[in-house]
Amino acid sequence: QVQLVESGGGLVQAGGSLRLSCAASGRTFASYAMGWFRQAPGKEREFVSAIKSGGTTIFGDSVKGRFTISRDNAKNTVYLQMNSLKPEDTAVYYCAATSSTYFSSVYYTKTTEYDYWGQGTQVTVSS
Repeated sequence: QVQLVESGGGLVQAGGSLRLSCAASGRTFASYAMGWFRQAPGKEREFVSAIKSGGTTIFGDSVKGRFTISRDNAKNTVYLQMNSLKPEDTAVYYCAATSSTYFSSVYYTKTTEYDYWGQGTQVTVSS
């Protein structure tokens, strides 16, 4: 069982930056792929980014070039650095973990492939 706790959300002006953190419990964090998703009111949960256990990163088209993802296995933590934020980035951001390993990166973009989820952290970008 893995518990995930997100932090770092808040209110920021357009063009600003935020860094989200997701702290995970458990001794097998390094073996998990970690993902970030977001959900705006009235919309489906959307893939943002993922990082595989080996460090390979994946990004959704809407955040490429603006967001970066990293992990610190010693701290059981994954980070999402968000730069050049836009009002359309406003959403609740969720951290997720999966123990599955896939050859194709497309699987890491799907909510159904993740086993554990955090409670979410609100990010609001004002124009």
